[in-house]
Amino acid sequence: MSLSVSIIYLKENEKKEDRIIYTKKIMEILRVENLTKKYGKGESEVIAVDNVSFSVEKGEFLAIVGSSGSGKSTLLHLLGGVDRPTSGKVYVDGKDIYSLSDDNLAIFRRRQVGIIYQFYNLIPILNVEENITLPCDLDGNKVDEKRLNELLKSLGLENRRKHLPNELSGGQQQRVSIGRALINNPAIILADEPTGNLDSKASEEIVELLKLTNKKYKQTIIMITHNLEIANEADRVLTIEDGKIVKEK
Repeated sequence: MSLSVSIIYLKENEKKEDRIIYTKKIMEILRVENLTKKYGKGESEVIAVDNVSFSVEKGEFLAIVGSSGSGKSTLLHLLGGVDRPTSGKVYVDGKDIYSLSDDNLAIFRRRQVGIIYQFYNLIPILNVEENITLPCDLDGNKVDEKRLNELLKSLGLENRRKHLPNELSGGQQQRVSIGRALINNPAIILADEPTGNLDSKASEEIVELLKLTNKKYKQTIIMITHNLEIANEADRVLTIEDGKIVKEK
């Protein structure tokens, strides 16, 4: 999906009436329109996400910040196709993801959305390399060894590739989770409180890795967090309260 913005350029000695209008394409990788998610009915109804609309440019690092119960995790799940909305639309790379069947949505999610979880969600019996390449295996695709080796180097895991998760620190396990999210070169990365289970030093390292990933691979990242200091490391910050976007910075 792209937005067309008309920009007027005047050539040297050119009269205004002879001016040429060129069009610049601004790439929009994600667009959310009037997204709402409700749970329950009647007096017990809870509106977790309330008529939210925003867009994200390709290669942008966006943080969504809010307190516990603000609706940020529900919003992230809706962006990634993990849960279906009550109403509204989510477009990823121009595709209305909720127009897809459940089976096709699962395929789309596996190929186009990389998710980084707070608690890593690694497979205990798989080593570092096997956990990172798991999305390729699930999709029946051959592993791009060049990309795998580059990721292992960037993540500082070259000497840990055959280690099991229980042989790694929390920070190292989260690095594996980042590698798994990146291996298929997805349209977007969704990071769900990626530093929430780490100490301050490891948290700083993970945030720096996310920033490196964003710059080096031009990777679009949407991170949710309750930590405003960490959120401010992103290009743009949205604040969510009671399911609504109340502030943009």
